[in-house]
Amino acid sequence: MQLELNGTNVIAESERTGKASSLFWPWCGANVSLLALSYGSFFLGFGISFWQATLAAVLGTVLSFLLVGLSSIAGKKSSAPTMVLSRAVFGVKGNIVPGLLSYLIFVGWETVLVSLATLATGTVFIRIGHINHDLAMVIGFALAVSLTIYGGVLGHKVIMRLQKYLTLVTVFATLIYIALTIDQVNWESVSAIPSGNTQAFIGALIFGITGIGLGWVNAAADYSRYLPRTTSSKSVVGWTVLGASIVPIILVIYGAALSGSDPKLNEAIAMDPIGALTTILPTWYLAIFALIAILGLVGGAILDLYSSGLTLISIGLPVKRHIAAIIDGAVMLFGTIYIVWIADNFFYPFQGFLITLGVPIATWSAIFVTDVLLRKHAYSEEDLYSESGRYGSWNKRSLSIMAIGTFIGWGFVTNTFASWLSWQGYLLFIIGGKEGSWAFANVGVLLALAIGGGGHYLLARKEIKAQEAF
Repeated sequence: MQLELNGTNVIAESERTGKASSLFWPWCGANVSLLALSYGSFFLGFGISFWQATLAAVLGTVLSFLLVGLSSIAGKKSSAPTMVLSRAVFGVKGNIVPGLLSYLIFVGWETVLVSLATLATGTVFIRIGHINHDLAMVIGFALAVSLTIYGGVLGHKVIMRLQKYLTLVTVFATLIYIALTIDQVNWESVSAIPSGNTQAFIGALIFGITGIGLGWVNAAADYSRYLPRTTSSKSVVGWTVLGASIVPIILVIYGAALSGSDPKLNEAIAMDPIGALTTILPTWYLAIFALIAILGLVGGAILDLYSSGLTLISIGLPVKRHIAAIIDGAVMLFGTIYIVWIADNFFYPFQGFLITLGVPIATWSAIFVTDVLLRKHAYSEEDLYSESGRYGSWNKRSLSIMAIGTFIGWGFVTNTFASWLSWQGYLLFIIGGKEGSWAFANVGVLLALAIGGGGHYLLARKEIKAQEAF
């Protein structure tokens, strides 16, 4: 396999090949994970009905990946990684701020996905009974880490090829899982789940947005940057949204049906989101399930590791891309060890992680997507790498919008599940307090999106026109 030599540089015209449809595979492979089945349980945990969970899954998935698709347009036009293109909005130096946040969310997701693969393997072999639990987790850990680092370090060509095979194998094996467990669904019990109020539905919707698609916006251009400039922007958006959304929507809905049919399964998922799904499988399929669990989770972890390496270089680390990816892999190892062998619960630190980083990333995403839509021309590739160019060194206006969006957003979210995050929600007294009906809706994420997008639209239009007339 060939090692990708490109880093944060602009991709040469001779290397820009392919069609928009090629984006289907990396985005589908990154989101075909069985974790989406567990999301069905998480959605119901907000106190909503199965049908409300279905609507929240569809809206949350499609809307969040629409942001990913729109961000992908920038890569197609300007052929640089997302967090390099973001310099046009925040300044060449100022972009270090969203770059660091982006890096944290990439490394966080890598860690979560590899941790889940490890936990699932351990649970599977407990049921099989022939391998020690800790040994099984070490095997799963080694396999997930090896595949993730392999794809993330070798780079774009390997990822595009590998994701296609991962997608096909995982989708096929997941269909078998559904066929083997469909008799566990009790539609009478599922239909009897009472509807939740508006606040509960919004909370589930926001969880879907932050947990499914929002964390991918800062990676969007990393894969579309290899497409020819003449590629249709509508096709780029369409194939990205289709590839990323189709499988998660189906799996979340089916996962909600399974969880709604069995309260014990619903409780078990909070402790081991993937491994709990093995309890309703026949023993003969368990080894295959362990394999598809690992492959599905690795599909997302590979993209995270690749983009985290690019992000690390974009904020100033003077190393080659593959070296940055190796460094990120090492960070991922320590995080995985904590979640698997030290933390006593998965869902609570996971939700705390999503919400805490989700707020500033939501603000950044809205600013960046709005900037992409406001510009009629591609970014000036030369000026993306020059502090004296048209984008400047620090864009205080964009950084201020991001700071305001983050401050207000954190003020309207709740993170009481993790004691060290209980400081959030300091503005909830405006809408009823931390014990009120809106406390767990986490509307701060929506406010962050609105402030980021609205603020940039109102305050940056003149600056953008001046930059494009430069």
